[in-house]
Amino acid sequence: MDWMAWTWPTAIFFMVIASLLIIFTVLAIKFPETPRMGILRIETTRGDRLFITLLGSAFINIAWLGLVGTNQPYAMIVCLIYAAAVFRWV
Repeated sequence: MDWMAWTWPTAIFFMVIASLLIIFTVLAIKFPETPRMGILRIETTRGDRLFITLLGSAFINIAWLGLVGTNQPYAMIVCLIYAAAVFRWV
């Protein structure tokens, strides 16, 4: 496949996303949950909060690249704080 440059960071990124999807699927099967109402005033499940976290993290990283530059490890720290907030309050 010459159309995409598969580097180790790219492969790790996709492996982490696949692992998260598998883990959350197993959690949903073993420990079903009822949706809860958070600060957004919409009912969300673990999967919904994971999607919101991934989408928000993508925007955080894009904004970080545009405003700060390529020092991405600090953006990851911001994304982890954002993820903790989403899973706690959304």
